[in-house]
Amino acid sequence: MNRLSWDEYFLKIADTVAERSTCLRRKVGAILVSDRRILSTGYNGAPKNLTHCSEAGCLRLALKIKSSERIEICRGVHAEQNALVQAAFFGLPVAGAILYSTHFPCITCAKMLINAGMKKIVVRKMYPDKLGQELLSEAGIEVEVINKLSPPRTQRTRRPTL
Repeated sequence: MNRLSWDEYFLKIADTVAERSTCLRRKVGAILVSDRRILSTGYNGAPKNLTHCSEAGCLRLALKIKSSERIEICRGVHAEQNALVQAAFFGLPVAGAILYSTHFPCITCAKMLINAGMKKIVVRKMYPDKLGQELLSEAGIEVEVINKLSPPRTQRTRRPTL
């Protein structure tokens, strides 16, 4: 039987969540998991009931601003922020949870995840924000990078003898 590891399973779900993103620069998906149970999901895009970035355009893209710079002028809410807000909206505690994300968190998301009490962060791709990495390290939050899905493990099954 071929079976994904838990980390691969949840990262694959984060990849699917990212497909809902309306960001013109990068599609990001995130999920919060506790005891192997999904608490909430989030993807990056404009705040609720506002025009999507794919329709309104992107000021950071127009101004050719590099990744991890001037994030305050982005109209979008980051995937990690949306996952945290969704959990809060429904009254779900996230302290001690694991964040699975398609991308490493920026400095702003890193600070929010530290204060929310994440115990671990598992990501598919890095993001060029050294300060976010430093803060997560200083906070003692374990970070794991899994760049791509590992091949499924094969398990032999015995044929019943008759």
